[in-house]
Amino acid sequence: MAKHSHLTLEQRYIIEHSLNRRLSFKAIARELQKDCTTVSKEIKSHRVFKKIGAHGRAFNDCLHRSDCDVNHLCTDCSNERLHFCKSCKKCSSVCPQYAPQPCHLLKRPPYVCNGCIKRQTCRLEKALYDARDAQKEYELIRSESRSGINISEPEVLRLDRLISPLIQKGQSIHHIYANNRDQIMCSEKTIYNYVDYNLLSARNVDLPRKVRYHLRKKITNYFKVDKTCRIGRSYHDFLAFTFEHPDIPVVEMDSVIGSIGGKVLLTLHFVQPQLMLAYLRDANDSKSVIDIFDKLYLGLQPDLFRQLFPLLLCDNGSEFTNPKAIEYDRQNNKRTSIFYCDPLAPYQKGAAENNHEFIRRILPKGSSFDHLSQEDIDLMMYHINSYGRNKLGDKSPYQAFEFLYGESALKKIGYKIIAPNDIILQPSLLKNKH
Repeated sequence: MAKHSHLTLEQRYIIEHSLNRRLSFKAIARELQKDCTTVSKEIKSHRVFKKIGAHGRAFNDCLHRSDCDVNHLCTDCSNERLHFCKSCKKCSSVCPQYAPQPCHLLKRPPYVCNGCIKRQTCRLEKALYDARDAQKEYELIRSESRSGINISEPEVLRLDRLISPLIQKGQSIHHIYANNRDQIMCSEKTIYNYVDYNLLSARNVDLPRKVRYHLRKKITNYFKVDKTCRIGRSYHDFLAFTFEHPDIPVVEMDSVIGSIGGKVLLTLHFVQPQLMLAYLRDANDSKSVIDIFDKLYLGLQPDLFRQLFPLLLCDNGSEFTNPKAIEYDRQNNKRTSIFYCDPLAPYQKGAAENNHEFIRRILPKGSSFDHLSQEDIDLMMYHINSYGRNKLGDKSPYQAFEFLYGESALKKIGYKIIAPNDIILQPSLLKNKH
């Protein structure tokens, strides 16, 4: 068998045609003169999930679609369509009884729908392997592995304020990195590279051991992000988890950016009651996120925290790259589970994205948060969470949250109900305060 060689486009075409003919991994590997695990990893790594439905039937992966008799649920099509909502691909996004049903056949070989005999009639989300798409994705990954991400000037200033004073005290970069990992947000080697390129106030001469060694090879100014934290926490894993636990509430987590390099918001959106919490952070790093969850865990107590935050869904931001510190407390007790959306797929946590529109009414995009305090953010969220929602029967998120979790839980998260006629969703809310 050929080892240590990458698959070519021709070999990927062979895999695609073999899957269409429903050949086994062993037969495909024999033709390619590769190992069976190579074929398996190739298919699982480069399969593409598509919500394309079936011939003449719209996509619908709702668990209750077979016996669903709901109609006129979606306002966009209720006046034009007379058939049931189960025939519409949009209505599942607004149906309160919607529960996704992933295909159980995708959990075992061949992991794709290429040769499935039910493909023409199945309305679930499909996983397909396409040779050309797989080759493009492979070339993109290969290119990214040989290139890096340029660091912004505000990020350099933030790292300089953190690292350079500690180096001036005689601390080694290894010591600084080991004790400030969640604030630095880059590798130890990267810090040495920044010092070499004179990006920081500290210089090589400030590192007594560093100047004793000769440079062995040319250093390239590359910055790489470790993505291993997302293994077992992908959006596909999230769907499988919610399928096994259909009644578990979901909290969507995201960041709202002000001016580049300035203060940012961490938002926690309870999907069912549509209530959102927001916390002001000095920098968009992992440590600030962990600190907020530690504070919530301490204030709410373990039982209530696990009841409110059993499942977290976030995007692929670098501030969420330490999931274990969020999932476990300092005594290594499990307190929540965290999963990640697919890259460039904000619609997978659309509830939080939609609720951010209320924040942007008060804090327009591009405005700075540096002059704000947590009291300002709390005031803003009081008005947003007191605002009635059509999906909640014109009830406010505060009222829906109290109905689900009780008045005592609502008091512990901190709230202040604003009278309907006094609600302000404009920049003047915080301008008048200041």
